[in-house]
Amino acid sequence: MKNKRSLFAVPYVIWMALFVVIPIVIMLVYSLTVTVTSEAGEALQFSLENFTGMGLYVSVFARSFWLAIVATVVCLVIGYPVSYWMAKEGPGFQRVAMALIMLPMWMNFLLRTYSWMSILENNGLLNQLFQKIGLIALYNSVTGQNIEYFQMIRTPGAVVLGMVYNYLPFMILPIYSVLSKMDQSLIEAAQDLGAGTADVFRRVTLPLSLPGVLSGVTMVFVPSVSTFAISRLLGGGTNMMLGDLIENQFLGGAYNPHLGAAISMVMMVIVVVCMLVMNHFGEGEEQAVML
Repeated sequence: MKNKRSLFAVPYVIWMALFVVIPIVIMLVYSLTVTVTSEAGEALQFSLENFTGMGLYVSVFARSFWLAIVATVVCLVIGYPVSYWMAKEGPGFQRVAMALIMLPMWMNFLLRTYSWMSILENNGLLNQLFQKIGLIALYNSVTGQNIEYFQMIRTPGAVVLGMVYNYLPFMILPIYSVLSKMDQSLIEAAQDLGAGTADVFRRVTLPLSLPGVLSGVTMVFVPSVSTFAISRLLGGGTNMMLGDLIENQFLGGAYNPHLGAAISMVMMVIVVVCMLVMNHFGEGEEQAVML
């Protein structure tokens, strides 16, 4: 029986080897080599210059992780109350709320981002609305300036907004899944022992929902730190992130796949370390709750 079960894992192992392990090995080889041209042709030569020269892009690394952290925090601040509210309501409300949360994800990712471009543009829907209600005129009279529109697109705030809009469901769904399956008898026991609403949430609900929080943080942070479409479209090229930098090395005019592979490997290591730290923190919280 055990051998039969192992056979079912063979397609998965093959899939992982072809599309995960082998690409990572290729990227590792590219990151540790440079292309050397000689009379015999081109050849790969071991070198660490792809990593030693990465100091030129410290600002891109810092911007990417900072905007990803901000987007993750905003998603958590919005997503946790929404998940908590959904878990407390009846099945009918939960189904409707789930459909509303998933509805935007039925549209193409780029289409959703282009929609935000039309909303945030200098002559977009928001600025037209602000002009008609007199908000821009009021701002000019108060500040003494003479602007015709609010600069919303091509800013870090627009990039964060795009990330929050696209990745917020990935924060809500795992937290909601944990909260909806929580044993209500634990909450009732805490209330019977005299704990107030705030104490029940702090001592019971929040610690038990931590696995969902950590899953949501991971599912939002990882794509946020590596995004390139959102930063390129809503950031207008003025807020380059790691995804844009890597894309330029493989597809742009600065073609250098070795440097692109090295940046990808460093980013992957940093993300894995962050995930390990969060998982360790989650294990410590769960042990504290059990004690």
